[in-house]
Formats: sequence, C-alpha cells, structure tokens
Amino acid sequence: MFERRVTVASKVGLHARPAALLAKAASAQSVKITIRKDETDPVEAGSILGLMTLGASHGDEVVLAAEGEGAEEALDEIADLVGTELDAE
Repeated sequence: MFERRVTVASKVGLHARPAALLAKAASAQSVKITIRKDETDPVEAGSILGLMTLGASHGDEVVLAAEGEGAEEALDEIADLVGTELDAE
C-alpha cells in the first residue's frame, strides 16, 4: 500500500467544488484511492459524499492511500489536486 500526506489547500476545504473536482479525478484513476484525516476512518476519494463527510478543512493534513499497479502515479496526481487551490474561479 502506498500513501501520501498532503495539506488541503482549498480555502473551503474539501467541500462543494473542490470535492466534486477531486472525486471526478479520483474516480478516473485505475486504482481505488482512499482519503482520511489522522484519527478518522478512510473514505473513498471518488465519492463526493465521502469527501464532504470527512470534514477536511483548509490547512488540514490528509492521508491518501492506494494499492496496485499505477498506485504511486495515481496518488501523485490526486495529492497535487488536494494541494492546489481548487475553489478559485
């Protein structure tokens, strides 16, 4: 299992537009990606509802995880998104 730790950059956290963009990108990966905050159970990164219930706010550190062929590349792509201001127009 591969993991990446990344800080949420979007000012609104992983809610609304950032959650939708992240879920779409995660769903397009060839491997299942999960996301969690340190003391929470992981949720599927491809689920908008899961992302919103995670409660990840601006500045929170989250842990992305994936397993299988292509997992490292998929995590790199999703980590880049989480670390980007996604709620800017």
